[in-house]
Amino acid sequence: MMSGASRDGRAGVDVIRKTLFESGSLQIGLVEVRPRSDACGDVEQQSTNVMVLPVSGLFTKHEAPGRAMTGTSSHAVLVAADTPYRVSFPGAIGDRALTLRFGADLVPGLMDGADTASHGLLPPDAMMLRSLLLTRLATRKADAFEAETLGLDLLAASLRATGPGASRSRRATDVRQSRALERVKEAVALAPSDNWNVARLARIANLSSFHLCHVFRQITGTSLYRYVLRERLSSALAAVLDGGDDLTSIALEAGFASHSHFTAHFRKFFGCTPAVLRRTATVAGIAEFRKIVTASGRHPA
Repeated sequence: MMSGASRDGRAGVDVIRKTLFESGSLQIGLVEVRPRSDACGDVEQQSTNVMVLPVSGLFTKHEAPGRAMTGTSSHAVLVAADTPYRVSFPGAIGDRALTLRFGADLVPGLMDGADTASHGLLPPDAMMLRSLLLTRLATRKADAFEAETLGLDLLAASLRATGPGASRSRRATDVRQSRALERVKEAVALAPSDNWNVARLARIANLSSFHLCHVFRQITGTSLYRYVLRERLSSALAAVLDGGDDLTSIALEAGFASHSHFTAHFRKFFGCTPAVLRRTATVAGIAEFRKIVTASGRHPA
């Protein structure tokens, strides 16, 4: 099911691409980018639609002058076919992302609606599904039928995050506010475990504390506190699934005060404890896998 890796030697960036699964309608891949600077790259475009779901790191997609969005492990970023864009990597740390490539025939009229956005916050169940699917594909535990059905489930959830209505509040904001929020998202993504507070993030945004909190919720649909929390949980999600470090180390590395503090927030957000998720991802069958992902959907973003 998994093909060999290909390497892209574009100037200033190393890109490794792996195809994890491919069917007539969907290709699931893994892309790892290691930039040598944070400079914006050349104009590029894709021949087919691509949903980019970062697992770690971050990137910024530049659609037009003054219109850019930051993709982190909390986001889905849609790259529409034959649409020019540029990419940069804040902090030059690069990113690692699951990609879903699909043709126009799979989702007819995708870009016809005026309200279609090109990025959005993933709900907890989609974040869980993304990371669990990647783990099962990387460890060759998913058969072809499972991979395709789960991949299509993930694409549907991602399209809901970027679909009609997702961009409505963004268009109502001016360029200055949009750039301010992208700076905040970049700062948090570069160091989610930092001891953040409103005043510090407001300085980064060059807005008042009150204005930042108000605009952030209006545009993203979540509070500044919950956004930082979801970035910490998302950064810890991959470590939980990797199965290497003990959970206390993961909790402290992600910026939580203790194992219990981490477990409480993780369970509230994802619908299960880190220990249960780790056990499910490594030994459970597809029925239990689906059960845990479905359960997480009951919890708000």
